[in-house]
Amino acid sequence: MSATTIATPAKGRQLNIGRLLLEGRAFFALIAIIVVFSLMSPNYFSVGNFLIMSSQVAIYGILSIGMLLVILNGGIDLSVGSILALSGVVAGALMQGVELDSLGVILYPPVWAVVLLTLCVGAAVGAVNGVLIAIFKVPPFVATLGVMYVARGVALLMTNGLTYNNLRGTEALGNTGFNWLGFNRLGGIPISVIVLGTIAILSGLMLARSAFGRWLYASGGNERAAELSGVPVKRVKITVYMVSGMLAAVAGLVLASQLTSAGPTAGTTYELTAIAAVVIGGAALTGGRGNVRGTMLGAFVIGFLSAGLVIIGVSSYWQTVFTGAVIVLAVLMNSLQYGSGTRKG
Repeated sequence: MSATTIATPAKGRQLNIGRLLLEGRAFFALIAIIVVFSLMSPNYFSVGNFLIMSSQVAIYGILSIGMLLVILNGGIDLSVGSILALSGVVAGALMQGVELDSLGVILYPPVWAVVLLTLCVGAAVGAVNGVLIAIFKVPPFVATLGVMYVARGVALLMTNGLTYNNLRGTEALGNTGFNWLGFNRLGGIPISVIVLGTIAILSGLMLARSAFGRWLYASGGNERAAELSGVPVKRVKITVYMVSGMLAAVAGLVLASQLTSAGPTAGTTYELTAIAAVVIGGAALTGGRGNVRGTMLGAFVIGFLSAGLVIIGVSSYWQTVFTGAVIVLAVLMNSLQYGSGTRKG
């Protein structure tokens, strides 16, 4: 009896430590990456470098938040990279001026109008995904794969495969300020990082404290049970794809602003990076489990790992290998955390 009494607490402590390591794997991985690369390169551990890396992570992070919402709903969105490219191209086209042949004039919309119209384009493409999936019952993988090709094709048609350069605008035309997102800082922090932080905070509050957040977790965990409980499942599904599309448009604006150019090939494979960040952050691909905090950690893990490999001079081919290995390891960890059970609809 006494032996059993002594052994049980020790086993409980081991289980608690193991569970802590498993659930906090993204945080511990990020700390390990920072420590290892700081030891390997004196240029890695500095405030300036962290801010530069964070501004690059911002694009992945914004995409990843949208992807998290979709995955929480039990879906997937393969079109975000193409929506990013299309949104950048739309913004670039508007910055070049809208020619009205019938009136013989060229309109140069102000930057705020360019941003608003671009966000509407992202939301509209996301709505197409949502309607196909919620109303017409097209599988998310197939629907978003098709939209991915369509959005990329439209971007190529709009530009004829070329790139819109010099999007800084002209003061005389009243359309300057587009590069504000990519280059300006507020209190020393890049605007893109502030945008990411704002979106992350608002998304976290929405998931934790709103009825929509509860609906999203419920419909992702068990769609049929949620529907029987009165959750507007179709509306939730369409909304999350619209938000995902809109956030992809935000990422497209940030990227185009950083580069002061917009091309139809931008964002290639970014959808895979977004999915990887969500998985590394501990969300279940079967839906209903995950949070913004973990997804942000996942995005920083990928971004800081890629930047560290660049700084120490590792070949881009090996960077792909290492990133893939991290993703596979994250999926294995998810299997251990959530088991092999599948979501029932």
